[in-house]
Amino acid sequence: MTQTQQPELKDVVWRLDDLYGGPEAPSLSADRDWCLRTAAEFSKKYAGRLDSLDAQEFLLALQQYEELQERLVRLVSYAYLNFSTQTHDPEASALLQSSREFHSSVHRDTLFFELDWIQLPDSQAEKLLSAPQLSHYRHHLQSLRRYKDHILSETEEKLLTEREPAGRSAWTTLFDKMLSGLQFGPGKRTQSEVLKDLYHQDREVRTAAAEELTEGLQGNLHVLAHITNTLLLEKAIDDRQRNYPHWLKARNLANEADDQMVEVLVNTVVSRYDIVQRYYALKKKVLGLEKLFDYDRYAPLPGLSQKTFTWNEARETVLSALKDFSLPMAETANEFFEKGWIHAPIAWGKRSGAFSHPTVPSVHPYILLNYSGSPRDVMTLAHELGHGIHQFLAREQGLFNAETPLTTAETASVFGEMLVFQHLLKKTPSAREKLAFVCAKLEDIFATVFRQVAMNRFEEGIHRSRRTQGELSSDQISKIWMETQKAMFGESVQLLDHYKIWWSYIPHFVHAPGYVYAYAFGELLVLSLYDRYQKEGESFTDKYLALLAAGGKENPQELLSPFGIDLTREQFWHGGLSFVEGLLEEGENLFAAVPGNPGEAMRGDQNHSVE
Repeated sequence: MTQTQQPELKDVVWRLDDLYGGPEAPSLSADRDWCLRTAAEFSKKYAGRLDSLDAQEFLLALQQYEELQERLVRLVSYAYLNFSTQTHDPEASALLQSSREFHSSVHRDTLFFELDWIQLPDSQAEKLLSAPQLSHYRHHLQSLRRYKDHILSETEEKLLTEREPAGRSAWTTLFDKMLSGLQFGPGKRTQSEVLKDLYHQDREVRTAAAEELTEGLQGNLHVLAHITNTLLLEKAIDDRQRNYPHWLKARNLANEADDQMVEVLVNTVVSRYDIVQRYYALKKKVLGLEKLFDYDRYAPLPGLSQKTFTWNEARETVLSALKDFSLPMAETANEFFEKGWIHAPIAWGKRSGAFSHPTVPSVHPYILLNYSGSPRDVMTLAHELGHGIHQFLAREQGLFNAETPLTTAETASVFGEMLVFQHLLKKTPSAREKLAFVCAKLEDIFATVFRQVAMNRFEEGIHRSRRTQGELSSDQISKIWMETQKAMFGESVQLLDHYKIWWSYIPHFVHAPGYVYAYAFGELLVLSLYDRYQKEGESFTDKYLALLAAGGKENPQELLSPFGIDLTREQFWHGGLSFVEGLLEEGENLFAAVPGNPGEAMRGDQNHSVE
């Protein structure tokens, strides 16, 4: 048990029995055997015959294919969840790798089905798409065909599928193992514990955390840079082979997002970096500091509660906020607590960060946290429960329609955070406390909108540079990181030399290239939805729950049409940013209303810096 661990958390561990009873469970072996038999039968029955099937025959084939894919996803989901809490365990690692290899081999032998569908003549495809029997799968089938210009021959696709376990997934697993196994500082702490100290009220603690984080990363930077370079090259090769015109095209297609829409989103956010710089100028005044350094960005403001939330208090806080919005939503969330679908303790070897894994529609999602009791951890709980509720409600759509594109995947998570924020704000009595709380929320929004877009600019830089300059040194990568970060902060925050390698621990660049702009998309979308909720009240709730339950059965624009949202308009994104600016103005007004300087007591030795 780590220093920050709460005793009650020892029982807040997930039970994976709903997937399989254990790595040696007979049902796991039985499912593997079933997948092999079913794949062989499916291939024998349908390979080379897709163009001869009528709508009813095609429906039966599609349903059988979906059932097979769900069983494969179930196997890999169990192996990944089992591994994520014990990344140092050789048997857990071996199970994950063997599951990925098994998935790859079975998928290779049934890949013909999707390829034949994508290559079917348009006239024949349209005839099937218009058939009533296939209405439930229409969007999924249409979505597959958007890759028509980017697929390879069946032989090439099979070869790539078979090699995948030795490719990207192997490098991402190595990355997870490294970061999970690192021990930082003399206390040999986990990354999660060190990062938590960057939010500490004592500047010396923050400075020490920055030094420990940097030292731990620096000792492994050559390997982290190699992993990054290898994956940049792998993506460049894949994009070239598949005829993608730029590094982000594959992600945009997966997100069902138009290139121009994404460009407008990114450019609009970049054009408002002044909001970030204006905020940190305010924070410097509130803290009473002459200079604001990178390790001061998340320093709590005077008046912000330093309360440590017990697990039960965090649970009650989140459930109360959800109940005020929707009783069914709160009841769904409560199942995660009652039925053992959450893994909360911090532990060495456990993957850092947090996630909600959907697993498969026939089971339920699982949530991983590294809970230490901070107010931020309560928000993280709300965030991941939002994902979990979204995934749970969408399971009725089936495997092929349940998964949402990343652009709308953050809708419920960020909305859940906003509900908890408003719930806690109402309970905040004084102007000083409200100022601190509003500023903390602004920083969360900045992390979701502006920082993610700045990271998108970083990814843009390293992908382009890797393709034009060859392998990048860690210094070259760090230079691009600092340039894109400084563009956001301007002169409002001084980024010290240690900060230049902090790109190396961020998992999104490794696990999901191009993912990060989806956070900004989701946050600005939620601000718009929340504004509508405040205006519409209960009539909004039913539409919102219907949106979550729809999963990915339509494209984002169609799913959002009941709310009157047009994602193609620049004005929409500016509207979300105006909400952020309004919250900043509220913070500035609260600061002006607080007697004296709230940061006066923090002067003196707080102004030292570590260069």
